[in-house]
Amino acid sequence: MRNTALSGFVFVFALACGGTKSTTDEPSHAGSSGAGNAAAPPGEGGRDGNSGAPGLVTAGAPSAPSLDAAGTAGAGAERGGTGAGGASNEAAGRGGTSEQASTGGAAGAFGGTAGARLGEGGISAGRAGTAGRAGATNAGAAGMVAGAAGSGSVTASAGPPETKPLGYGRNATGGGSKTPVNVASMTELQAAIDAYSGSGGLVLNYTGSFDFGAISDPCAQWQKDAQIVELKQKSDITLVGADGSGANFGLHIASSSSNIIVRDMRFGLLPGGDASDAISIEGMSSGVPTDIWIDHNELWSSLADCAGAGDSSFDGLIDLKKGADRVTISYNYLHDHHNGFSDSDDVVRHVTFHHNVFDNVSSRTPLQRNGFSHLLNNYIGRVATSAVNVRMGGYSLVEGNYFEQVQNAVTSRDSSELGYWELRDNNVKSPADFATFGLTWVASDSTPTKDATDWVTTATFPESLGYTYTADPAACLTKANLLKAAGAGKGLATLVCH
Repeated sequence: MRNTALSGFVFVFALACGGTKSTTDEPSHAGSSGAGNAAAPPGEGGRDGNSGAPGLVTAGAPSAPSLDAAGTAGAGAERGGTGAGGASNEAAGRGGTSEQASTGGAAGAFGGTAGARLGEGGISAGRAGTAGRAGATNAGAAGMVAGAAGSGSVTASAGPPETKPLGYGRNATGGGSKTPVNVASMTELQAAIDAYSGSGGLVLNYTGSFDFGAISDPCAQWQKDAQIVELKQKSDITLVGADGSGANFGLHIASSSSNIIVRDMRFGLLPGGDASDAISIEGMSSGVPTDIWIDHNELWSSLADCAGAGDSSFDGLIDLKKGADRVTISYNYLHDHHNGFSDSDDVVRHVTFHHNVFDNVSSRTPLQRNGFSHLLNNYIGRVATSAVNVRMGGYSLVEGNYFEQVQNAVTSRDSSELGYWELRDNNVKSPADFATFGLTWVASDSTPTKDATDWVTTATFPESLGYTYTADPAACLTKANLLKAAGAGKGLATLVCH
């Protein structure tokens, strides 16, 4: 139901990486050279800038480089050509760009194993380059330091589809290799589910279409009856939307329904108000859903303020309730909605959100009550009220995400017990980045409340994730980049950062 707290999670809407998580810190972003004996303040680079001129190593007689020493950043001229990276111990950093500040390569990463990455696109003069971990601690008399300047853009392209989910929902296989059954309407979809024994495998190819443009008044939708496909006590199912398909109905995955995959569907402007979630995953007395993969879907409603509807014009886009566990929510595009993803009980659950786009939503990206979540490589932009809201003793690992134009980006509010977060390698590194990326804060009237206005971890994530991954650099997770892969109709593509 709308406005429920996650007994797990609730989204306005609601993560593709393989390999093993690196144990080294990310390389620093590009920066211009400086003189002196200390590194310049850390930070990302400015965005959308022109290239800087080749950088020069600062003067001085440095001591022999150590594995922990940062390489020097190159100096650049305003609006010049491409900057040559400053030398790190093993590889040259790449030059960044900014509108006005010059750029060069930044210091090498911890251990000197990599040069600087290009920074994120932007709209202002560059900020300070970030030195690699351990900094320029072994510099000589004149010192070799990372200086100030902006960075350029990290480019990305579409990669091959994932064949299995990453994260807590990694055991989901759905209907496997069963021959797909074509269904062209909500009625046919429900009939196929009802006729299925409930185990052994079912693959459904949804070909139905809906003209969302025919809904001239979104505010008329909440007064209509809810349209919901029920998937109750049925397991081993894959639902895939065909290109060009669209659904004006919701999906209720309930009770002991497990091993469920939903991909490439478009759910929009659902009727039924607070009785109609786009995707609801809900436990019941007869069992709880587990091993769920929600991938490459597009979900949206409207931000219209509808007279008489209050806060119930549209319900959640993705809701996890009453014990649903071991869930991965990846590469979805959730937009134009009041409340994205939520949980609504105090049962421990585990959810991975990776490579989702949350754009132009009011709140809940996600809202988490209790349990454990891993927010990896998501884009979270244009959030009006609050974004990541972790409460009632929940823990969230917030890693490698890109925040911009967000109010209360990470918070714990509106409940009787605080939640906790670990912030790791996001595009925002410190409060000095708030203005650059448009993060603002408005205090809550609730008690207790904790906002990440200091942008520090409140508690280390207390559990082993149980899966391996390689995080993409946060600078790659711009909306433009991620939408090359996220959402329906993208061929289930993944994001490849360059």
